[in-house]
Amino acid sequence: MDAMSRESEKRQSKLASCDPIWSRMRDEAEVMAAGEPAMASFIHASVLAHNRFEEALAYHLAKKIGNDEVGPLLLREIFEEAFESDPCIVQAIRADLSAVFERDPACDTYAQAYLFFKGFHALQCHRLAHWLWKQNRKPMALFFQSRVSELFAVDIHPAARFGRGIFIDHATGLVVGETAVVDDDVSMLHGVTLGGTGKANEDRHPKVRRGVLIGAGAKILGNIEVGEYSRVGAGSVVLKAVPPYTTVAGVPARVIGTAEKQLPSQDMNQLLDGCDFQI
Repeated sequence: MDAMSRESEKRQSKLASCDPIWSRMRDEAEVMAAGEPAMASFIHASVLAHNRFEEALAYHLAKKIGNDEVGPLLLREIFEEAFESDPCIVQAIRADLSAVFERDPACDTYAQAYLFFKGFHALQCHRLAHWLWKQNRKPMALFFQSRVSELFAVDIHPAARFGRGIFIDHATGLVVGETAVVDDDVSMLHGVTLGGTGKANEDRHPKVRRGVLIGAGAKILGNIEVGEYSRVGAGSVVLKAVPPYTTVAGVPARVIGTAEKQLPSQDMNQLLDGCDFQI
C-alpha cells in the first residue's frame, strides 16, 4: 500500500469513528463483500469507496434514479448540494435508517436497508424532491417523483412533508398527496394512501402525527388528523379524524379501542386482539 492509499484509509477511519452508523455500515459492507465476491464491486462502489455517509448515499441513489435524460453524475451533484445546504436532511436520513433497522424484523444490518430496501430509497429521494420543490426547482422535483414512481412503485408528491425516523415497509403502492404531512416516528406499510376526497382544491390531504402505525392497504382521505400514537388497521378507509392513542379499523373506519402500546409505530404490533371489532 502506497503512502497516498494509507493516508486515505486513515482519513476514512477517522471520519467513520465520528459517525457510529456510518462506521457500523462500513464494517457490515466489508463482511457482505467478503461473503459474496460477485457483489464486491457493487458494495465497494456504493459504500466502501466513500469517506462519508453523505457521499456514499448521493452516489448510490443517483445511480439508481439516473437515466438518459438526467444522468447519474448530475443527480449526484444535486444530492450533494442538498446535503451541504441543509444538514437536517442528512440527520433525518440517519433517523430513517435507524428506524428501518430497529423496526423491520427482516433487516439484519444497516447495510441491507441502505443497499436494497426500496422504502428507504424512495423516502430519501422524496427528501431531495421536497428540497428542490422548496427551492422552486419544480421540474427537477417532479422528475424525482416520476422516477421514484417508475422504479419503486411509490408516488409521493414533492410538496408533501415528512418528519424523521420514518419507516416505510415494502412500500409498493404507497401514494402520498401534495398537502399531506407525516410527523416524526411514523411507520406505514405497503399500499397506504394519504389522499384527497376529490372535493377540495387546497389543503386536502391527511396530517399524520407522531408515532402513528398505518397498516397495509389503509386509505386515509381528506384533510383530517390522525392523532399521535394511534393505529390504523390494515385495509381500513379513514374518513374522519382519529383521536390520539386509539385504534381504528374497518370500512369506513371506526374507533375499536385504545392503542395497546404507547409507541405503536416502533412496536409494529398490528394485531387487533382485545379490541371491540366486528365485521
